[in-house]
Amino acid sequence: MLTPLLLVFSNLFMTYAWYGHLKDRTTALPKVILMSWGIAFFEYLLMVPANRIGSTVYSAPQLKGMQEVITLLVFAGFSTWYLGQPLKWNHWAGFALVVCAAWLIFME
Repeated sequence: MLTPLLLVFSNLFMTYAWYGHLKDRTTALPKVILMSWGIAFFEYLLMVPANRIGSTVYSAPQLKGMQEVITLLVFAGFSTWYLGQPLKWNHWAGFALVVCAAWLIFME
């Protein structure tokens, strides 16, 4: 459970680093880039150990599939609650296809 938990928290940082600035577009782009890099540092502090620890149980493709599903779930919440942009049916349908792809990756 440690790997998925670390992946969730790392994705919270990365989603905010990538998309948080969209809520307020008054900050200059160079400043936003530097701030995003700073936030992404904390994502790496969680993502790298998650993958290192997870590689003892999961294959690299399985880790990537898990990470993609977690990323989509974190993004869905972030888009809805922070950005005020709820997902539409087609977004959910597309995300569901990614979940199906991740499920296939875990099949032996």
